[in-house]
This record gives sequence, structure tokens and C-alpha cells, in this order.
Amino acid sequence: MKSKKLSTNCLIAATLLLGAVNAHAASQTMDKIKSTGAVTMGVRESSIPMSYTTGDSRFDGYHVEICRMILADVKDKLGLSTLRINYQPVTSQNRVPLVQNGTVDIECGTTTNNTARAKDVGFANTLYVEEVRIAVKANSGITSISQLAGKKVATTTGTTSVQLLRKHEKANGVNFEEVFGKDHADSFLLLESGRADAFVMDGSILAGNIANSKNPKDYKIVGEVLATEPIAIMVPKNDPEFKAAVNAAIAKIVANGKMPGLWNKWFLAPIPPKNIVVGLELSPATKNAWANLNDKPAEDYNKK
Repeated sequence: MKSKKLSTNCLIAATLLLGAVNAHAASQTMDKIKSTGAVTMGVRESSIPMSYTTGDSRFDGYHVEICRMILADVKDKLGLSTLRINYQPVTSQNRVPLVQNGTVDIECGTTTNNTARAKDVGFANTLYVEEVRIAVKANSGITSISQLAGKKVATTTGTTSVQLLRKHEKANGVNFEEVFGKDHADSFLLLESGRADAFVMDGSILAGNIANSKNPKDYKIVGEVLATEPIAIMVPKNDPEFKAAVNAAIAKIVANGKMPGLWNKWFLAPIPPKNIVVGLELSPATKNAWANLNDKPAEDYNKK
């Protein structure tokens, strides 16, 4: 009898312990934020106007401001009086691993939500839908993919852009040489310095780098749209409670009608530190993403 009672007590204790472990696992990021009063935001250094440095270790941009608004909501949800945001610069190569290993709690850059990455990280609902395009010098004579044969095409290490170019139906038989920049600013420098004939990347990044160049009129965005991609905020994969909190905050931002103003601020008005204007109009695809919040991967956007 005593042995049976002991076994029952052990079973109850084990069940309670397992429940506590599972509860903690479901909200690990929220627990960490609450206990430390701090959160680490992954940011990019040259992804104008989405996420970039304005100097002196300060960061800003469309996705960065949205993430600050999200984190303000998380702060209130956790009952914190203050929340310190630590900014961690990330690159195309290390952004996924840094979210995976917990160094970064929320990544607010220019990351495409696709099925391959979704095996390792989670994605919040999309607030920006990108078109991948080609930037060239205005006097290059290049206007389409077919004219890239024998040319040097720049892309940023760790991105999917050149893969998309190679897969495009109009790229059949078009052989070009890839050259790599360590980040988007470095890739644009390859084009600017003549070491590349074209730079393939998200349209917003191309437009931002052109606007930030010494002579913006010397460049243009040309050619076919290579792909339509949802650019989303990354969160840890196995933390549904944190993702739900992020998505709840996103829903509030949209419901409160703040998205058009954020778009105008970062894409159509002068932005710091040089007061450049990116000049990228709101696309129907992005507007539709606001109206129908979802975390669909890029593969769903490009089904024929």
C-alpha cells in the first residue's frame, strides 16, 4: 500500500514537473525578457530603409520602428515598467543561427520568410512584400535579364537573390559571373566601382542604396521582377507564446491604422541621417498583406 501511494505521488510530481518544463519551454523568450528587463533585437547595418545604422551604434528603419512598437506591447503584457533594447547587428550569413541559439530574441531586418528557413526559425505575420529586381548603372544599356550574359552580377553573401535570378525562365542560357559583397552596402559598392555590372537584390534595398549614393541619377532599377517575397520579422521557432505576442502586437498596429503613416515616413519622406528619399510607392502586395495578416512563406507567393 505504501509502495503504491509512493508511486502515485512520484507520478503526480513527475507530471507537475513535466508541465512546468513544458510551460517554460513554450514561453522561454518571454520569461527571459521578464527576468532580465531586456531584449536583444537583431538589426542590419545597411538595409536602408528597412533596418540600418544612423551612426554612433544607433539603428532605425521601417522594420526597426515596427519592432520597437511590438516590444512596447510585449513590455506592457509582461507588466514591466521599462524594457531595455539591446541592438545586435546581424548579417545575411549569421542572422538565422543567432536567432536559433538565443543570442537574438527578435530579428528586424530584411529576411525572406521561406520554407527552408522556417525549419530553423519562426516568422511573424508579414508587413512588407518585396519584389526582387536588378540595379545597374544608368548608362549601361542593360534593361533585362537576357543582357546579363557575360556580365558580373553582385549579390550579398547569404541571400537568395542570385538563386532566384538563375531560376527565372528568362535566364535560360544566360551565363554570368557572381561576385559577392559581405553586406548590401558592399554589394552596391561593387556596382558603383565597376567591379560588377549589376546588383540583384530586394527592390527596397536597391532603391535605398541608390538614394544614398553620391549620384542617384547614375543608377536605375531595371528588368523583370524575379520574385515576390514576404519579408518578415524572425522569432525563435519553438516559442509559440512569443510569436503569438508579436503577432498580437502587429494586429494592433494594423487595426490602429498606423501602417500607411509608417510607410510614408520610411519610403516616401526624407529619412536620417542624410535626409534621403527612397521613393518607393506602396505596392498592392504589401497593402494586401496588411489587410490579410498571415505568415505564408515565399513559395506560396510564387505559385503559378
